[in-house]
Amino acid sequence: MVALQKFLMWAHIWGNNCGWNCFCWTATALSFQKATVKVGSVSVNVLRLMIAFVIYALISRIVRGMFFPLDASSHVWIWMTLSGLVGFVFGDFFLLKSFEHISARVSVLIMALNPPMAAIISWIALGETLSPKSLLAMALTLGGIMLVITQRSLNNDDTGTKNGFKIKYSLKGILFAFGGAVGQATGIVISKYGMQDYNVFGATQIRIIAGSIGFILIVSLLKRWSHIYSTVMDKKTMIFIVIGAIFGPFIGVYMSLLAVKYTSVGIASTLMSITPILIIPPAIFFLGEKVTLKEIIGALITVTGVALFFVG
Repeated sequence: MVALQKFLMWAHIWGNNCGWNCFCWTATALSFQKATVKVGSVSVNVLRLMIAFVIYALISRIVRGMFFPLDASSHVWIWMTLSGLVGFVFGDFFLLKSFEHISARVSVLIMALNPPMAAIISWIALGETLSPKSLLAMALTLGGIMLVITQRSLNNDDTGTKNGFKIKYSLKGILFAFGGAVGQATGIVISKYGMQDYNVFGATQIRIIAGSIGFILIVSLLKRWSHIYSTVMDKKTMIFIVIGAIFGPFIGVYMSLLAVKYTSVGIASTLMSITPILIIPPAIFFLGEKVTLKEIIGALITVTGVALFFVG
């Protein structure tokens, strides 16, 4: 009975928040892949956060009566700002940078490491439990990812042929995606600690503000404002950035924090990690990617591993 009650609670969370969240991140990843390949990750990052910044300010004025979350305590401001810098500036910089080297489908699959990382970090920092089943789940998740990103190789020597394995995608892209997973997992754990009982919308807005300022400083230091301007003038690219900004930093991040607030970090991250499966059909039909059966099986194993975090 207790297990059934837990399952129903998590099903409710997934249906109301995480299910939409998965759809949002799928749409975001595909949109940002199209934009990033054309104009680069820095331009996409700064523009998507500036768009989200404006959306949040307007909706906050309508819903909460203020443009900015001025009712937040210093604790919330400090920790949610740190979360925004770690999650958006560090995590999303590397995630979108990975789109320049590997497809969004592979990047999102590697991002499935987010739940194991979040669970480990929250175990260390927040005292949340980490059972042997969770360790098995981590092993399955990592195994599924390795199945997708590796392939057999034949090394022909004078003495004969040796079988081995090699990475079939750009190693640089994989490392960037891994860095994105580390940043986002750390950011969501910091959010769990920093948000407390404060309004989720306001907490998300603080993260957006911090991320926007962070990327504005980066663009200024790199002297890339002329490139930002040319990107804004590219209407087709801006359509993808706007779509990604709405489904990602706006709806997606809000629902992520909503899920984190009402359940554990590990469970929330787990329920949102069905994206590696959802992204396969649109990657095939809209982007024309060739996905092998081994890669589909690897994605299923990865999601199965992630699912073990909340089963039982």
